[in-house]
Amino acid sequence: MSEVLTVNYDEKPCYDIIFTDNFGILGDKISELGFEGRKVCIVTDSNVKPLYANEVLNVIEPHCSFTCVYELPAGENNKNLDEISKVYEFLIENHFDRNDLLLALGGGVVGDMTGFIASTYLRGIAFIQIPTTLLAQADSSIGGKTGVDFKGYKNMVGAFYMPRLVYMNLSTLKTLDGRQYASGFAEIMKHGLIKDQKFYIWLLDHIYEINDREMDTLIPMLKKSCSVKKAVVENDPKEKGERALLNFGHTLGHAIEKARNFELFHGECVALGCIAASFISWKRNLISMDDYYEIRDMFVPFNLPISVDNIDIDEVINNTKSDKKVDSKAVKFILLNKIGKAFIDTTVTEDEMRKALEEILWVEDNE
Repeated sequence: MSEVLTVNYDEKPCYDIIFTDNFGILGDKISELGFEGRKVCIVTDSNVKPLYANEVLNVIEPHCSFTCVYELPAGENNKNLDEISKVYEFLIENHFDRNDLLLALGGGVVGDMTGFIASTYLRGIAFIQIPTTLLAQADSSIGGKTGVDFKGYKNMVGAFYMPRLVYMNLSTLKTLDGRQYASGFAEIMKHGLIKDQKFYIWLLDHIYEINDREMDTLIPMLKKSCSVKKAVVENDPKEKGERALLNFGHTLGHAIEKARNFELFHGECVALGCIAASFISWKRNLISMDDYYEIRDMFVPFNLPISVDNIDIDEVINNTKSDKKVDSKAVKFILLNKIGKAFIDTTVTEDEMRKALEEILWVEDNE
């Protein structure tokens, strides 16, 4: 069981996304890409290594001259240049050259860090994304964005660097805890909201199958979600224009994430940011009140939050000014004209942000 999407760059095929339910053909794909007999390093983290590293090793070893595993400490707080430098040292000590290959086995943090390492080690070494979380499969593994956090500011250091392949074994989703799974779903819902109303409705119609992680539903869901991102990325590979639409929910979402010291999952913050951006869209008479409340309430059955506590609104607003999406001192917001049609706006005021944050701020009296 497998499906394939091809992502183009400069109107030429760049890399494939494979949707399957096992690791069985990964070794063959490595050989097809020209890495037969090369060194391969699996970069993973302390959560994923005991689950899948040996399985991947067993599949790829017959195709490689040397294989090894580098284990990163799990967690967003370890997504920094200090950890990156340790991987550089490991690769140097094991004599990796620019004809060898890295495999990013894990979630978005592992994928972002491995991609950044690949883009900078020896001025560029090939890598393959093997995302094991729904968040990484739906979003971060596609499009060539790599990066690390810098002094608490998310993804402030990075590069655009395309993988040679994205290999999605969707059976890995079975081992995700419920909160991690729901976090990834926020990005999938985002894709429907910004570009495809029919997909948005399809998601609502398949709530039970999605929550039960039925493979017959997950593969078409991921393929459609990735098709939305693929189309946007192909049109704007380096985020000079349309690609910014993918940041729907991220302007305030990232700011909330930082204000809560990354205690909330990224997708949970994206869901909150989507609600806040939809609230601003409603108050500007761009979408109806019914649309706003439907968008807000639809996150509930997918186990995502619609309110947040323990945040300082002034701190959150201030955090938006340090975000990488700031353009000439104007905060770049993504708003909705309707469900399935988003646009870029740089005129959102602090007062609008404040009212949106007050809308999602949980207080005991309002429970």
